[in-house]
Amino acid sequence: MKVLFNKIPLGLAKHSSTDSPQLRRAAITVGLRIAVAIAVMVAAVIVTAALYMLYLSHHPDLFSADTSTRVYIESNDMLKAMLLAGFAGILAAGAIGWLSARSAIRPLGRALELQRRFVQDASHELRTPLTILDARVQLAELKVNDNPDAAKLLGQIRQDTAALSATVQELLLAATGEHGTATELLNVPSVIDEVTANLVDLAASRGIRLLTTHDGVAHVRIAPNSFRRAILGLIDNGINHTLEGGTVEICTAHSRGKAIITVSDNGGGIVGIDPARVFERFAHGSAAARGGPRSYGLGLALVREIAVAAGGSIQVAETGPSGTTMELVLPISR
Repeated sequence: MKVLFNKIPLGLAKHSSTDSPQLRRAAITVGLRIAVAIAVMVAAVIVTAALYMLYLSHHPDLFSADTSTRVYIESNDMLKAMLLAGFAGILAAGAIGWLSARSAIRPLGRALELQRRFVQDASHELRTPLTILDARVQLAELKVNDNPDAAKLLGQIRQDTAALSATVQELLLAATGEHGTATELLNVPSVIDEVTANLVDLAASRGIRLLTTHDGVAHVRIAPNSFRRAILGLIDNGINHTLEGGTVEICTAHSRGKAIITVSDNGGGIVGIDPARVFERFAHGSAAARGGPRSYGLGLALVREIAVAAGGSIQVAETGPSGTTMELVLPISR
């Protein structure tokens, strides 16, 4: 794969239309905060000066021993002048804050544009080899009709290639700021059985069994590829934290308009980190008591993003020395 970095202008003067509104709002917010802070300071100075003038006007005896020449100004005139000066100071503070915020935000805009263009280029360059790979797998399928096992494996490879292509397409849409990922009404048990079937061989290679249990049928409205990635992330996490000879159980149920998907492993549990933090990117805990891995990587963080985007949630329902149970909840669609 060849990523064309020369498409990215290093002297970028304008930000993409996708980033401009967010950057403009950020600049306005920073500018307003600076203006408000300076306005409070100006107001405090004016109030302090006014109070001091009032104090002096009620205590003329303080100057009785002072023989120096003085210029007397009406207190009302002085207050008006101070108010005008304060108002001008606030306007100047707002202008300075706005210009400072724009100057501070500009490098961030350049960085966002560079990142967005890199993702666009990388996603675009990946689409061609994936298409070629899918075509070659189809040709291989035509030549192994007399071998059911090989045909089955090639069919699974085609499914994986299609899922990867869909993920690349989602990256491309996200990079361009488009949100056109179509949602569909999905049968939860069917999707889980499909994803589990694709992971059986991986689990078996590590001496781990995958068990599925469905309590009824529920449908959710979500982007198909996103839902499969979420289930894949949960099961893969369970496999990674289960020792040889263990079992990962995937169960589905529904209650009060919610589809509930639980993935349970019998690893060593979450140790050395708050269970709620395992959904943060690259979260790390202590080594499990039974020798399990410590890193939670990006998988669970992506699962949470998918769940929240679909109006659902993800949490650690239970964890301990006997294992961990993750619970994904999504609203049911009828």
